[in-house]
Amino acid sequence: MVRFDSNFIIPFKSLFIQPVKRHAAFVLGGILALMGWSGMVHAADPGNGGKIYATHCSNCHGEDGTSTMPGTPDFSRRERLFKPDMALLVSIRDGISVMPAYKGLLTDQEILDIVAYLRTLR
Repeated sequence: MVRFDSNFIIPFKSLFIQPVKRHAAFVLGGILALMGWSGMVHAADPGNGGKIYATHCSNCHGEDGTSTMPGTPDFSRRERLFKPDMALLVSIRDGISVMPAYKGLLTDQEILDIVAYLRTLR
C-alpha cells in the first residue's frame, strides 16, 4: 500500500500492477490467437517439396523442371518463378489452363514446399 497522507490510502498493487498484467495477458492472448487463426504458414521445406513435386508435378513439368508437355512452364529456365511465392501458391492451388487445381489435395504448406523446391532447380 502507498500512503500519501493519513486519510488517503491507495492500494498500489490493485491500481497499477493488476491492470498491467491483465492488459499484457490480453495482448499476448490476442497475438497468439491471430497467429493460430491467420493461416500463417511455417518456413517452406524444399526437401518435402521435392518429394511432392516428384509425385504430383514431374509427369508434366519434368523431373528437373524441364517441361515434357507443350504449353507447360519450363522451371529450369526460372522465368516463371519471378512471381512471389503467394502468387505461385494461388496458381497451383486453383490451377491454370490445362493444369488441374490442387486445392483439397495439397495443403497451402505443401504447395509452398513445392515452390521452395522449384526455386532450387537450375
